[in-house]
Amino acid sequence: MKKEIHPDYRAVVFLDTSSGAKFLTRSTIRTTETIEWEDKKVYPLVKVEVSSVSHPFYTGKKIFVDTAGRIERFNQKYKKKSTEVVAK
Repeated sequence: MKKEIHPDYRAVVFLDTSSGAKFLTRSTIRTTETIEWEDKKVYPLVKVEVSSVSHPFYTGKKIFVDTAGRIERFNQKYKKKSTEVVAK
């Protein structure tokens, strides 16, 4: 392998900001923040909003978004067009 062309592959802590879960893994991501891990070593810290701990697909919890308004607007918008086509 050529030297100095590959990114630094190192241990990094990912922090799920929505649940507070922390994961120690390896990555090439760059960050300026650090955190002290359970083994008393300091690792780079990457904050993420969603991980497998908080994602609805993995947790089985559904997040209800206000889609009723969008569905009603869609039906109202295309209801007129569909009745006009049938009338012609």
